[in-house]
Amino acid sequence: MSGASPITVVGGGLAGCEAAWQLARRGIRVRLFEMRPGRMTGAHRTDRLAELVCSNSLGSKLPDRASGILLAELHRCASLLAHCAEETAIPAGSALAVDRERFASAVTAAIEREPLIELVREEVTEAPPRPAIIASGPLTSPALAASLAELTGAAHLYFYDAIAPVVEGETVDRSIAFAASRYGRDAGGEGDYLNCPFTNEEYDRFIEALRTAERIPLRDFEQAIDQGVCAGEGPMFEGCLPIEVLARRSREAPAFGPLRPVGLRDPRTGRRPHAVLQLRREDAAGERWNLVGCQTNLRESEQERVFRLVPGLAHARFVRYGHMHRNTYMCAPRLLDRSLQLRAAPGVWIAGQLCGVEGYLGNIATGLVTAIAAASALAGREPPVWPEDTMIGSLVRVLVSARPETFQPVKANLGLLPPLETRIGRTDRGRLLAARALSALETFLPHIR
Repeated sequence: MSGASPITVVGGGLAGCEAAWQLARRGIRVRLFEMRPGRMTGAHRTDRLAELVCSNSLGSKLPDRASGILLAELHRCASLLAHCAEETAIPAGSALAVDRERFASAVTAAIEREPLIELVREEVTEAPPRPAIIASGPLTSPALAASLAELTGAAHLYFYDAIAPVVEGETVDRSIAFAASRYGRDAGGEGDYLNCPFTNEEYDRFIEALRTAERIPLRDFEQAIDQGVCAGEGPMFEGCLPIEVLARRSREAPAFGPLRPVGLRDPRTGRRPHAVLQLRREDAAGERWNLVGCQTNLRESEQERVFRLVPGLAHARFVRYGHMHRNTYMCAPRLLDRSLQLRAAPGVWIAGQLCGVEGYLGNIATGLVTAIAAASALAGREPPVWPEDTMIGSLVRVLVSARPETFQPVKANLGLLPPLETRIGRTDRGRLLAARALSALETFLPHIR
């Protein structure tokens, strides 16, 4: 099939790279378009493919968790991105976190070495000739977004996403911040996270500073963000709420959310702190650390003032400040079929965050799904329907069957999977769902190879 005309893949992020790789594995030539570095986005910093922007964690790798099941399925499907993530993993307790630079470099090198993939560094400003997979991501350029809106006959939805600050590891006060993972879930027993413990009084000062700090204006959308919506342009995804917005909801909202202290004890007191801000490695050497759950839209000077109130960060040096950016995604249940193909434009598939999936592994999975669907179409076959017992199958099913009026980005979770036939305790539920998912996938694999 390599002699046929190439299929176009737009976007060199997680979904686009996975789609290109899967097509090449099936002997199909690919033209992979990535607009960077000729045109940069407001969030990316390099020209490397698969650059992770918001976080460096791909979620839990525990086999009975939703992301762990999805990761196992991707490995069984010979996912390039899942392999690169494992190869560039850094300590993060039970989570799969990667060294951002090494991960992006590994993906870029693999794509550039593949003879069936032509990497084109150009911006795509309109829907490409069919067949095509569009995985241009949440930061799709305005020109391409307008072209897609015209193609589908429907306006896109938008939500605001936020990025957390990153600090230099050597500036964290280790006499206060202690190394530990929740419930001791780490590989070596020494703790993969740094934990900044709050007393009740320290937490009150921090929350008050968050509530009153000056933010970067977002034109007419600031009031809507406070309410968790975006001024008639679609919802703001709850999982990306800025920490200052969460703090204004209630004093204890952060302590029951990203700053929850469960599973941790301060070695100085032997007791559980009132709240804990966790720091997660950004690189293997531990030179940079991400403030977990502290995505923000505060002004840079205010970020320094407010986050230095966190115990252990009084002298922190900021490598990257947090900021917000607008993410673009389609209303999948209104526009896409079960193979993630545009109903209004057969031969065009949508993958990644643009199709309404949330989470790095979910993005990779939709790249895989669309590549297999496109390969089937090129061979004159109907695209395979993924089993609903698999996490990939349930994720796609929910994407395209949700209520359009209330649609928000979908992230892998155990609740997406069909229930077990018999009532099972919570402890065993994830394990049995995982076993069922992988069994269903094994039966399905011959249909996609």
